[in-house]
Amino acid sequence: MAGQMDIPNLDQACAVVVHPAPDHAAALIRQLKAIGLTVSHAWPDLPASAITADFIFYDTDMGHDAQFPWEPGRAPMPMIALVGAEAPGRIEWAARMGADALLLKPVGSSGAFSALLMARHSFELRRSLDAEIKQLRHRLSARQTVVQAVALLSAQGKRQDAAYDQLRQMAMAWRINIEDAALRIVENANGEGSLRDSN
Repeated sequence: MAGQMDIPNLDQACAVVVHPAPDHAAALIRQLKAIGLTVSHAWPDLPASAITADFIFYDTDMGHDAQFPWEPGRAPMPMIALVGAEAPGRIEWAARMGADALLLKPVGSSGAFSALLMARHSFELRRSLDAEIKQLRHRLSARQTVVQAVALLSAQGKRQDAAYDQLRQMAMAWRINIEDAALRIVENANGEGSLRDSN
């Protein structure tokens, strides 16, 4: 069925719990270990090995930007915020850091599995959307380059449709796509490239 959430196998996944008091995070750590995760605790800073973690649980009450070696919202893994005080500033900080899921403190005997699934799903969705946006930006930039190349070829006294056809023929002769051919023409006009008949 389309749209179903893929439930990952979490055995052997690695989680880092970034919390100031390991005894207060004990219930969460027990849950994660029962699910099959390898768990480590860190405070205040993440160890270098955390970059390979599959999940990060982080405290929103005492957490701060400098704890993480990546830009806010750019974590390379799903992030789960441990929320105690529901102060607007702390919630805003959790969101800015890229919370993919929330787990309320004090953590009881349940909730970790749901948070893991939601975090993984949100993280994968965000990565997919980021990749799509990057591709669309590239295509938009490439279209602007095609327009520039057609304008350059039109400046030689051709109509736009004839200039576009010439661009297409050049791309086929060079055995590259039309966007790369356009880039080659624009770079040549700017003195940055060559119109040699090679790839």
